[in-house]
Amino acid sequence: MMPIPSSNPLIELNHVSRSFSQDHRPDVRVIDDCSLKIYPGELVALIGKTGSGKSTLLRMMAGLIQPTQGQVLYQGQPVTQPIPGLSMVFQDFALLPWLSVLGNVELGLEALPYKHHERREKALRAIDMVGLDGFESAYPKELSGGMCQRVGLARALAVDPTILLMDEPFSALDTLTSENLRADLMDLWNTEQTNLSAILMVTHSIEEAALMADRILVFSANPGRIKTELRTALPHPRTEQDPAFQPWIDQVYDSITQAAQDDKPAGSRYKVIDLNYRLPSVSISELSGLIEALNNHEDSHKTDLSVFAEDMGLDVDDLFQITEVLEILRLIYLEKGDIILTPIGRAFADADILSRKTIFAQQLSAHVPLIRHIRRILEDRYNQSANESRFLVELQDSLTEESAKAVLTIAIDWGRYAELFAYNVNTGLLSLEDPDSI
Repeated sequence: MMPIPSSNPLIELNHVSRSFSQDHRPDVRVIDDCSLKIYPGELVALIGKTGSGKSTLLRMMAGLIQPTQGQVLYQGQPVTQPIPGLSMVFQDFALLPWLSVLGNVELGLEALPYKHHERREKALRAIDMVGLDGFESAYPKELSGGMCQRVGLARALAVDPTILLMDEPFSALDTLTSENLRADLMDLWNTEQTNLSAILMVTHSIEEAALMADRILVFSANPGRIKTELRTALPHPRTEQDPAFQPWIDQVYDSITQAAQDDKPAGSRYKVIDLNYRLPSVSISELSGLIEALNNHEDSHKTDLSVFAEDMGLDVDDLFQITEVLEILRLIYLEKGDIILTPIGRAFADADILSRKTIFAQQLSAHVPLIRHIRRILEDRYNQSANESRFLVELQDSLTEESAKAVLTIAIDWGRYAELFAYNVNTGLLSLEDPDSI
């Protein structure tokens, strides 16, 4: 199916923002000033890291939640409740275990004014479309992950939607299963077996977006915004072996890299963060592993990001969370689609365990304000200790409770590895002393 650029948009977001309130604390803005239009014939992919607000954006488009500011329009009319012509497919299959495949698919039709035989007919047709004919009487416990997701897709298609919103529909599946389901979805889309006019899909996989989408939207975080828009005229079906495909995927990587560059101070290679920055949840082993892999790469001075991601088997969420942290720590920098080790990064890769800890401690103290703040508070206390709740309260001034806990947890992990402070998990006490002595 090809986009119809001269037509009116099916769904439109005009300067939409969304904030969430917290008890006795400032509201947290998750989405800020987002505008987009989805046209008939389009398959649009939305790429962004975990926690950037992509799922919130989809729920506003579906009418499940209302924007704090701005307006959502469906076929020119304001959206104030769930849209009948729109369906969603989630990462979590959300099947009811006591219902059969047929029962789960029919469930999505029960709120609509269909007679029993009409519901049954529509459900059976949707089950047949997704390749589950013969499994109508099976229960979720009998099905693989891929088959469960097919049930979720059939349930969404059974209501004959005009627009399909998909929230990371393949991310919980293994590689072969996700490729198979993706190919079947594209067959349904390209052969026009359904009434679908448009699809918007959230994904972490750049390859997946490049293979499927006519348009790719790059989503930034803190708060969520549409940073970049990319279009392609590559026909379907697309394959990674097509000579025209690699330049397209390189363009996507370059654009994501440039979007990250735009968040940096003018003239700087590196991102500068503040105390309440939402630190990516990346482990020490992931950071060390990527640095070592870069150092051992055939061209360790400058490595093509798309080639490196494919070699490492990393999706966009994993890759850009790890590179974001390494760039904050000045161990690498990104430039025009390439990933480059800094002299400090190379020294870290070549160092022994104790020397690595020393380098890591220096870079944390210099470039992560939260780590520096925790250390300073502990040094100023007469007993050189403080409970973690003291820092959680501070973080919750600008982060949700869940996000604040995640940020503090990763900061504590990094600080303990660097031996900048100790932590007693039983008491929640941070200290400059060994935890056994607390």
